[in-house]
Amino acid sequence: MKNSIGRLVFVALLLSAVGCKGGVTSIKTLLDDPGRFDKQTVRIAGTVGSSIGVMGYGAYQVNDGTGTLTVVSQQGGAPREGAEVGVEGEFRSAFTLGDRTAAVLMESKRFTP
Repeated sequence: MKNSIGRLVFVALLLSAVGCKGGVTSIKTLLDDPGRFDKQTVRIAGTVGSSIGVMGYGAYQVNDGTGTLTVVSQQGGAPREGAEVGVEGEFRSAFTLGDRTAAVLMESKRFTP
């Protein structure tokens, strides 16, 4: 009996991991409740909008279809506009005013979605 329950729990965890696209959080979810995610490590994935890179530093916007978030990179510069990227980093919420939230993701790792 214990073995069957253990297998059932394992399968449920495996299916939930497959269903969450590698632990990627939608940008809408982050911006809808920024205080919940402030200073937490999160993963996003989407298309690079505007970007700028200078001497290894960079800033770029990622749009995942649910929203847009600015990413700041202190190493590796910025990917080109139109590139598909995944980013892991610390979410930082500056403020929310009405329906606008100012937030950035401090990049620690970039991956292929």
